[in-house]
Amino acid sequence: MKATAKAHTNIALIKYWGKRDESLILPMNSSLSLTLDGFYTTTSVEFRTELTKDQFYLNGEAVVDGQFDRVTGFLNLIRSFAGKDNFFATVNSTNHVPTAAGFASSASGFAALAAAAVKALGLPVDETVLSRLTRQGSGSACRSIYGGFVEWEKGSKADGTDSYAVPIAPADHWDIRVAAVVLSSKAKKVLSREGMKRTVDTSAFYSSWIDGIPHDMDQIKDGIRTKDFEKVGKIAEANCLKMHATTLGANPPFSYWHDTTMAVMHAVRELRENGIPAYFTIDAGPNVKVLYLPENEQILKQSLRDIPGVHDVISSKAGQGISYL
Repeated sequence: MKATAKAHTNIALIKYWGKRDESLILPMNSSLSLTLDGFYTTTSVEFRTELTKDQFYLNGEAVVDGQFDRVTGFLNLIRSFAGKDNFFATVNSTNHVPTAAGFASSASGFAALAAAAVKALGLPVDETVLSRLTRQGSGSACRSIYGGFVEWEKGSKADGTDSYAVPIAPADHWDIRVAAVVLSSKAKKVLSREGMKRTVDTSAFYSSWIDGIPHDMDQIKDGIRTKDFEKVGKIAEANCLKMHATTLGANPPFSYWHDTTMAVMHAVRELRENGIPAYFTIDAGPNVKVLYLPENEQILKQSLRDIPGVHDVISSKAGQGISYL
């Protein structure tokens, strides 16, 4: 019983930051993302009767640390859902995303893992059920089930059955581009899960962040529908800044930004002042993603590459959802 799935990462334009239930990974707020074609994970899952425990290989190397625990714990969830608790698997995953550097590698990783495992077991699940399952491996991964613009509805039920992703607009709806500005490939010191919990528990700014989400969500969906780039960009940039402000209000405070992060932010604002529409967003890491339109790709990439401390600039279009290889 074997299957291989490919999933792309996504960039949140309305951020997910904070959980109301840690074990089920239920978010405090709804979020909205764009799936990217430039970053992805391909994962094969093979259930074999002779195995007595799971095996996990990432980029060709055996994994036995905390990453293994997360993968086998998630496979336990899939096994329980399928009623096949004694089926163990060999997982081979190739990650085309810098891990733990703010590029949401867990999103593409767990989406591909969930899709391949469910397919290998022959489970006849639809995309809603797959998204709900995937959420329990990594929250943002539930959005990578779909391509294009995707909303993760927070839900309200305690069991999480109404918390899953829904498509807002397909990848071919709008040719909006994202430049991933690579500043660091090192693992961040404060992982997303730790950062979220500290912020929810201690940040003086967190309640204001939550209160503003419904308005941001309504406005950005209208901007996507009408292809209003300025509206979408302004909302995404402001939402990003508000999310990162909550980390400064935590106890102890922390930040994911580097000096070069700030330099890129200033450069994007300068591009706008010079008539090049561009807007930044930043997840839980130092690297910056810049929203732009295709006609400005050359000048934007060159401007970003000229910034000291920028290692690379990688462009993406809107990506597709889960595919099987």
